[in-house]
Amino acid sequence: MTGPLGSGSPRKPLGTRRDTHAVRAGLAVGVTIASSLAPGVALAGTPTASPRYAPDVPAKITTPEAALSRIGPLRFRDGAPDPATVQRAWDQLDFSRGIEAFLRGMSATSVHAICRGLEQAGVARNRGIGITENLLDARSLFLTPNTTTVYVMACLDLRAGPMVLRVPPAVLGPVDDADFRWVTDVGLTGPDQGRGGSYLFVPPGYQGPLPASGHHVARTRTNTLVAFYRAFVEKGDLAAATAGVKAKASLYRLSEAATPPATSFVNLSGRRFNTISANDFSFYEELNAAVQSEPADWVDPDTVGLYAAIGIRKGQPFAPDARMRKLLTESVTVANAIARANLFASRDPRTRLYPDRQWLTPFVGGSYQFLDGAERLLDSRTMFFYYATGITPAMSQAKPGSGSAYAGIFRDAKGAYLDGGRTYSVTLPGPIPAKDFWSFTVYDNQTRSLLPTDQKLAGIDSTRPGVRMNADGGATVWFGPTPPAGRESNWVQTMPGRGYNVLLRLYGPLEPWFNKSWRPGDLQPEQ
Repeated sequence: MTGPLGSGSPRKPLGTRRDTHAVRAGLAVGVTIASSLAPGVALAGTPTASPRYAPDVPAKITTPEAALSRIGPLRFRDGAPDPATVQRAWDQLDFSRGIEAFLRGMSATSVHAICRGLEQAGVARNRGIGITENLLDARSLFLTPNTTTVYVMACLDLRAGPMVLRVPPAVLGPVDDADFRWVTDVGLTGPDQGRGGSYLFVPPGYQGPLPASGHHVARTRTNTLVAFYRAFVEKGDLAAATAGVKAKASLYRLSEAATPPATSFVNLSGRRFNTISANDFSFYEELNAAVQSEPADWVDPDTVGLYAAIGIRKGQPFAPDARMRKLLTESVTVANAIARANLFASRDPRTRLYPDRQWLTPFVGGSYQFLDGAERLLDSRTMFFYYATGITPAMSQAKPGSGSAYAGIFRDAKGAYLDGGRTYSVTLPGPIPAKDFWSFTVYDNQTRSLLPTDQKLAGIDSTRPGVRMNADGGATVWFGPTPPAGRESNWVQTMPGRGYNVLLRLYGPLEPWFNKSWRPGDLQPEQ
């Protein structure tokens, strides 16, 4: 026989007043629990009394029968979620992981988009090198490029085996892997120290023979590499800069080293193509393409697991059902908003270069790996990869007189977003701490690429003939839809109705930049 509440314990006679009170107490508890459940649901086996071996349970480790949350009402039967709660929980988890995959994975999709875009422009992987013989302009979509130096770009696919990249003298730039992690610099800040030379890139797990000398060897974690470096233009001679690259640069398989095939050079100037990754559902398709091209352990296990959790697994098709596709479409919408909020309205005060100015940097703490001791600065990493490309220690840890320094600005001196229909002025006090030269470039807020205007350079730099300097060696520059009278040589065009942002570059930054004794002015709106 069982007890009166189906507890499974033998029936005992209620021989004492204490026993009667115990049953009544058990009934009262059962009524309280049952009353909190969904209508018509009763909890079987409600105990009639406290167990002999019972802990003191803190309320904080229990789950209430019902709770309100941002994802809707949550209901539980003695801790067990009801079907609606289970569905809400899984939807929220998949939605959240979709957001995290966007924020974490944009470094990989950016590399994928660059290599895809270069291929569309005719630069074949392992065979071609792209070069901006007449500089870049807004017709080519890149994240925050400059328009004052000749770019040289190539994508390597090490599934074909070790690859050799020969670089000319006096260039500057990095080679990064498929997750935009730094592999090596080439040129002035690389092991060739600006003399030029051959770099040998060895794929993951490669055990074959390698030459004993003659190359700077780099073993990589990924199959895909992207190389891009700058060839500097001296005295405005673009043809000479381009010829110097073509005479010394090449790309070929190590197995072809005895008789290297001719490298194909593609002039990228003026071409319309896109190297920027998506802000809609197709982002996840780009991420899947990156995963399929790489070894299973190309990123850390937690990140492999994150991508797998939304259906992106090495060696398997990415085929989300209707529910998952809808959730990921919502995820990328929110994730894109997060990335833009983080870029345009950072809540980390460490991104402010100066407490009294609007100038920003994503390199908090001066780390190209976005590290502050043991802490990964997640928002700084997101800020960089949503806005820019190309990672190298030289960007964040430049030494006085070498490399380059960067400062971005999205708001005017009053804190308002920059408006393409207004005119602003900005003053760089003299002397400007740039051994080589300085430049301003304007970028479209939507694309983060060059702002489309009638000015090819979408900016200004100190090497351009006619730029007027101030008496102290500084310069004042105007941004607006039309040039102020008499200021045409120091004017950068913007477009009414289009938001934009500005990047200041110092090439060969000097000590006053690093110790912050020199500070650029804010953009001042003209009345």
